[in-house]
Amino acid sequence: MKTALITGASGGIGLEIAHQLASQNYQVTLVARNEEKLQKVMQSLNGNGHSILVVDLTVKEDLEKLAGHIKTVRYNVLINNAGAAVYGKFTEVQIEDHLKVMRLNMDALVVLSYAFLQNASAGDSLVNIGSLIGFSSLPGAAVYAGSKAFVTNFSESLWFEYKNKGIFVMGFNPGATASDFHENAGNTAKEFPKFVVSSVKEVSDKLFAALQERKQPRVVQGWNNKLMLFGFKFLSRKAGIKIMGNLSPGIS
Repeated sequence: MKTALITGASGGIGLEIAHQLASQNYQVTLVARNEEKLQKVMQSLNGNGHSILVVDLTVKEDLEKLAGHIKTVRYNVLINNAGAAVYGKFTEVQIEDHLKVMRLNMDALVVLSYAFLQNASAGDSLVNIGSLIGFSSLPGAAVYAGSKAFVTNFSESLWFEYKNKGIFVMGFNPGATASDFHENAGNTAKEFPKFVVSSVKEVSDKLFAALQERKQPRVVQGWNNKLMLFGFKFLSRKAGIKIMGNLSPGIS
């Protein structure tokens, strides 16, 4: 039986992909901060042998604990899904909140990728969840946008390093998704135009399909998101930033 570990698995995209993998006979380890939510998710999954790990990835000791676990218990798939944003103009947000976003979106992702790839072998897969914002910008969430640009380039570089070993690395990039992510960041997905918002199932379906195909280092989810990126090619960078600033839930 194949095994998978998913961070940020108590809700949103992480929860949905956990269900999808479990339905395909994966044994899933769910990672998040909230034990009660994790227990409910685990009990709802198809199959047996699933487990939970209660970890706060912004806490150094917890991150080291999880990295040690990944080095000891070999997984076929690691999905670095945990991520966060804080909406608001840069200096109107506490600096510690910005740094926490960076620790989760970049530091934790690098540490867990490192632990996983040390023991990975042919056929294994690492999926790092980026964002459409990794190719653009988002005034009102500048640190988040910068962190996702990092994830995009980091993942593509790893794809090249490991492809000849049969180890698949993918940077997966959804757009705005109807989940509690935006509420946690300080706003709602309703702030975005309806046509750019995808459901968690749409995102999960694309992620699973790309994981099965094992072809592309960079995957953008959704025709709407691909269309937006294509359209931005015909704009100046300045014009594109202005558009994103006007759409941003972090600019009031």
